[in-house]
Amino acid sequence: MLRLRRKSKPIFLQNKTGKADAKSVWIGGDNPVVVQSMTTTDTADADKTLEQIYGLAMEGCEVVRVTVKDPPDAAGLPAIVHRSPVPIVADIHFDHKMALAAIEAGVAKLRLNPGNIRDPKKVSEVVEAAKARGIPMRIGVNMGSLAPDLEKTLGHTPEAMVGSALRHVERLEEHGHTDIVISLKAHDVNTTVDAYRLMDKTLRERDTPYALHLGITEAGMLRDGTVKSSIGLGILLYEGIGDTLRVSLAADPIEEVPVCWSILQSLGLREKGFEITACPSCGRAEISVLALGEQVEKIAKEYTAPVKVAVMGCVVNGPGESKMADVGVAGGKGKGAIYRAGELVGTYPEEELLQMLRLEIEKVIAEKYPSYAHEISLPART
Repeated sequence: MLRLRRKSKPIFLQNKTGKADAKSVWIGGDNPVVVQSMTTTDTADADKTLEQIYGLAMEGCEVVRVTVKDPPDAAGLPAIVHRSPVPIVADIHFDHKMALAAIEAGVAKLRLNPGNIRDPKKVSEVVEAAKARGIPMRIGVNMGSLAPDLEKTLGHTPEAMVGSALRHVERLEEHGHTDIVISLKAHDVNTTVDAYRLMDKTLRERDTPYALHLGITEAGMLRDGTVKSSIGLGILLYEGIGDTLRVSLAADPIEEVPVCWSILQSLGLREKGFEITACPSCGRAEISVLALGEQVEKIAKEYTAPVKVAVMGCVVNGPGESKMADVGVAGGKGKGAIYRAGELVGTYPEEELLQMLRLEIEKVIAEKYPSYAHEISLPART
């Protein structure tokens, strides 16, 4: 059973565009864990960046971060913020002018470490401007961005990460800005998990329950990065730690979003789209489970209802496994069986199997998930 989720201070994200229908997201508190990603486009090219943002949003990304490293990026930001379907986070590092430009553009949040700006007057100017517009700030410390003195005395440790992050936090607190999200990312699972655990403990002791953004930085290519992120973030979420997450992959950012959702769905923290279970290949299988599973995945992409589908390769496990799903399908030689909650609906020729599966799925949506009934396309049958 999941441990009770830590209570964090909720923060509100919404692009400051003046549009009444601007998308808003709450992070922390009793709100669902939020899925994030980051664009890889040149922010100066607003149209190209928005194209990627819309693609991410269609996959279920709820907050998108964009880099703002120079004046051309800052110039592209107002159009992006105004047209974005989701809250935009500006990624700022050393130039306080870029932070001020992002605030002026109306971003929903800043990703900024005050210590990187160094000049107290410039830090004060940024923080006061963010406060005035109600813009939260994310403090993000990676293993490669530790405070030099802490790196020297503590090494590359969770303690050094937490200490570095708290210095940035204290800069914001000095100005009375406490709408804060904290992230602590290392490239290895153990260090990341230990750092978040230590930060959680420290924030409890300080009585400053800031929201935590989870991630494994530089996790790797698609396969290895997915594995590392799933293990590390899964451990923390299971322990009740984490209010928002990004899976950082050396791949198209579109690939990151389904992994985030799979992690959350596997822990029962969020529901989105089909949850497909499939048996492993074995000698009993009379069909290609992989091929059948891929066909079911294609059907799944047409719906967002949280239907649970079991894909089985034979009738040995089919009935039992489908008891835990809304719909089950088990293949055989030239035919297949469809189940509802473990009960056989019927056996159909192979060429009709997917059509009948789709019909049964739509019946499930109509009966069990009526709020998604608009997704049903086939005529009702009895």
